Amino acid sequence: MTSDFIVVANRLPVDRVLNGDKVEWNPSPGGLVTALKPVLHEREGAWVGWPGCTDEVAVDDMPSAEQAGVRMLPVNLDAQDHELFYEGFSNATLWPLYHDLIVSPKFDKGYWERYQEVNKRFADAAAREAAEGATVWVQDYQLHLVPGQLRQQRPDLSIGFFLHIPFPAPELFRQLPWRREILEGTLGADVVGFHTADGAINFLDTLQALGEDVSYAHAEDEHTFVRGARLPQPGDIVGVVQVQDSDGSTREVKVGVFPISIDARHVNQTAMSPEVMARAEKLRTQLGNPKLLLAGVDRMDYTKGITHRLETLETLLDSGDLKAQDVVMVQVATPSRERLEDYQRVREEVERIVSRINGNYGSLGRPVVHYTHAGLPFEDITALYSAADILLVTALKDGMNLVAKEYVACHSDGSGALVLSEFTGAATQLTQAYLCNPHDPDSTAMAVVKAATDDPNSRRQRMLDMWDHVRTHDVNRWAESFLRQLQKVDNA
Repeated sequence: MTSDFIVVANRLPVDRVLNGDKVEWNPSPGGLVTALKPVLHEREGAWVGWPGCTDEVAVDDMPSAEQAGVRMLPVNLDAQDHELFYEGFSNATLWPLYHDLIVSPKFDKGYWERYQEVNKRFADAAAREAAEGATVWVQDYQLHLVPGQLRQQRPDLSIGFFLHIPFPAPELFRQLPWRREILEGTLGADVVGFHTADGAINFLDTLQALGEDVSYAHAEDEHTFVRGARLPQPGDIVGVVQVQDSDGSTREVKVGVFPISIDARHVNQTAMSPEVMARAEKLRTQLGNPKLLLAGVDRMDYTKGITHRLETLETLLDSGDLKAQDVVMVQVATPSRERLEDYQRVREEVERIVSRINGNYGSLGRPVVHYTHAGLPFEDITALYSAADILLVTALKDGMNLVAKEYVACHSDGSGALVLSEFTGAATQLTQAYLCNPHDPDSTAMAVVKAATDDPNSRRQRMLDMWDHVRTHDVNRWAESFLRQLQKVDNA
């Protein structure tokens, strides 16, 4: 059996859970799954990815297409693959490099060798599954080499690549010892997509700096971009790269801006359900019905600026701009990459600051900061969004940040306020948020105070404007805009 449409991603759209001796597969709640499942249904497609464990998983051990809603093909990783490919090159090398060297990347040859090997496994799995002339959409930084490896085997395919995290400035990316190999692998795709204009232009500028044949798009129609004339808009093709393949033929690779979003209707319906509304009301009661409820919802990651927002809260309490008796903050920090030293360090720092704030400003039975280092069910997160007067998104660098959009979708009535880092992709779209520079404590503090004290009508209009954008620019629009460009490719 082969497929006409294939998604290749680091993870499958299900999570493997052990319930005693029984293996269960639970659907993943991520936006990527939501966006691509309808496309896979329509085209009877397949999803290639890692099943999330280091045991061998056969195709027959996966949920059936009827059960899961999509045909799934596992790519198995053992413990060493996970250590060197995933924790190593993907998250100790590329992740910090792409996030502006917030921590130093590790350039380890052993990591790189395993990254190549594991990418080849993903490419081989996709090549076996793809029907003649099929469309293959490769996702994210863990799989940069797959498009090139796949094209060598299957030049008949239409191949897309989408990067879900920022692409750094040329001066940073060029530090990578294997920079050409990463770029050449990515350019195996016919269309390369980014969330923001900055990411797309950084990619093109890097290629140009390394001598590649790059042309920036001209204003022939409303969906193209002239460098310097205006900012690229969602769906714009920013530039084209001329690539020579191994058979000597020349091919064009389109580079564009495709900001991802959420299933806005689903999030809004969840937030407006009687069950979640009751949870939100109960949560505020449990927290003592504060005058001002702040919230943060993140993975525990040094890029998310959790320590920065907590220190901002502490500064506002120190200055008296916020009164301890009036304010409560809930910080949810989902565990992430816990074996990596940099992640252990940020968790320790977060917990020190939480302890210090509660020691100085809390009282018995009433902490100022309620902190949990655990994932929560989506209904509980939605209830927290709904209950919160202000959501703080203070990422130091973020490709998009869908948490910001989820919060907006929970406040379609215009309630609430969003304090948003200008270094998120979301800030290029949710321009009515209270924007801040999380590297500048005064900037973040002023944004919080402004959000808390702004004219209610102005604050409400900001949220309504953002809801209108999230509602009309949802995850389906993201997928459709990318695939529309990919469908224009003719590899016959």
